[in-house]
Amino acid sequence: MSNTPDYEVIVVGGGSAGITAATQAARAGARTLLVEKSGVLGGTTTLNGVNFPGLFHAWSKQIIAGIGWELVTTTIAEEGGRLPDFNNLTGERHWEQQILVSPAIYAALADRLVVDSGATLRFHTMVASVARDDAADLWVMQLCGKGGLDMVTSRVLIDTTGDANVVALTGLPLRRNPHLQPGTLMLEAGGYTMESLDLEALEKEFLAAVERGEIRRADLHASDGPVESFLKLRGRNGMHVPGIDASTSEGKTAAELQARAALLRIQRFFRRQPGLEGFRVEQCCTECGIRETYTIEGEVCVTEADYISGKAWPDAVCYSFYPVDVHDADGIGIDIRPLKPGVVPTLPLRAMLPQGSRNLLVAGRCACGDQAAHSAFRVQASCMAMGQAVGAVAALAATSNREVRAVPLDSVRALLREHGAIVPEGEAS
Repeated sequence: MSNTPDYEVIVVGGGSAGITAATQAARAGARTLLVEKSGVLGGTTTLNGVNFPGLFHAWSKQIIAGIGWELVTTTIAEEGGRLPDFNNLTGERHWEQQILVSPAIYAALADRLVVDSGATLRFHTMVASVARDDAADLWVMQLCGKGGLDMVTSRVLIDTTGDANVVALTGLPLRRNPHLQPGTLMLEAGGYTMESLDLEALEKEFLAAVERGEIRRADLHASDGPVESFLKLRGRNGMHVPGIDASTSEGKTAAELQARAALLRIQRFFRRQPGLEGFRVEQCCTECGIRETYTIEGEVCVTEADYISGKAWPDAVCYSFYPVDVHDADGIGIDIRPLKPGVVPTLPLRAMLPQGSRNLLVAGRCACGDQAAHSAFRVQASCMAMGQAVGAVAALAATSNREVRAVPLDSVRALLREHGAIVPEGEAS
């Protein structure tokens, strides 16, 4: 095999982390390919309807910027919208710092961001196999598209699939919590007014319907006042799909089937209730949103204690800010624990390096952390920051013919700052 690869960097997964990883690598001069299984970039923001990315600020100070922030703010400008007032906001009301974007405009601008960076983009493509050619020091991948299988090679590989799918194909070890958090099918409901409803009677009837097996308790996830909560939210982020493992196609299929079955139960229950005869699902995302599957076995694991203390890792490459946000495995209730005033966690590069790997990086939801820490850093802004960081590492490694661990941290940080990122101070090497 030739020692000249088809690409210097290949990024698999076009969500929050993948967009920034590919854009950063290409802007830094690396021949880059971004592979995405669906027909749209954005991942959680577009496919799963969580179109309120955050958090970019902590304690009224911006702590994440760079390419992800560029995409969000250009989307707001294109829409003629407004950013939240980030002054005097605290961690207790984190939702006030999230930025509502149009998924359609966001996706269109993400296309332009990636393509204009010089990266090659392939939609409707998945990875069939991954192998190392040690003699050529290359990654060899089989991609499966509409035309069948084809082979591509790269110096550096970045897994931003969210589920560590690429790392799994290499045979490297993964981590999995014994009780996975539930998924959510984002929807919007209408056809009713809150003022006309007897909420107390509806709550009683919901529990009775659960006992009769007509609806499941997790279908409305709030631990207190599930009916009122769901209806006030118009259904947005108001239901859970427990007991799923979406790390494989079979598992993801089961998740989609269960999510849409829950949707039918919800609609049928509400339309039988007084005042809700006109209840309807006005919009529903095409995919069930997944909070957790596998993470890598990283060179370090970010623990809850690390995260909530704001540990300053010596190889920190970005900040993260979000409360611990563990959704109960049974689908009922959420454990939200805001960070203490002034605490701003950092994320280390070693949590993005799979143990025993060579020229392989991850970013986003599959970075290494325990369940509590992972529940906080899996959000979009943090994934964007991680993606840009590994994109910088990958570009520097590929263009200088070094292994990713041999790239000096001061060079990584300098490149990130050059491209607008906010980088923690740390030990240079």
